[in-house]
Amino acid sequence: MARPRAFDEKQVLQEVREQFWTAGYAATSLEDLMRVSGLGKGSLYAAFGDKRQLFLRALRSYTEGNHDHLRKALTEAPRAIDALRMLLEAPLEETTDNGTRRGCLLANSTCELGHSDPEVLAHAHRTYEATTAVIADCVSRAQDEGDLPAESDPIALARALLAAQQGIVFMSRTGLDTGTLTSTARSLAAQLLPDRADD
Repeated sequence: MARPRAFDEKQVLQEVREQFWTAGYAATSLEDLMRVSGLGKGSLYAAFGDKRQLFLRALRSYTEGNHDHLRKALTEAPRAIDALRMLLEAPLEETTDNGTRRGCLLANSTCELGHSDPEVLAHAHRTYEATTAVIADCVSRAQDEGDLPAESDPIALARALLAAQQGIVFMSRTGLDTGTLTSTARSLAAQLLPDRADD
């Protein structure tokens, strides 16, 4: 009978995900993974496979968690329009210990590996399509609530909002201060999600 593993796979996956997110795929060594996980090479690879397989599992856990969080935030907000505006400002909160921002692990990984790893690229495509669909549902609710024009294409607006949000995330990595980023997010929200009370 196989011996039960004496470690928490979910916790180990979280630790290695943080390592990949902070340093990137190429700059993360086996020694880094052993250090953050507290496991030896044999235990690490027996549980998760090689470095690439471990990275892909960490990336999937990241995107699945983000997707669940986004769906919950958008569906549970009292007004859909407020949830959509929040979408543009939410990325400004996350910083590392030294005050820098790591951006989005999926976007970072796609930039680093998308040209060389078709599986990463395919995962990014599926994830962004799923995210677009969740945002489009929220756009449709905002239309039903009378806060967005009924004739707007929910998918097209969702893609524009996602592109704007990802642009802010990217800009945040350049060292722009929070005030500038917040002002930019609000300017985008005013253009993409105008207040119908002004009509």
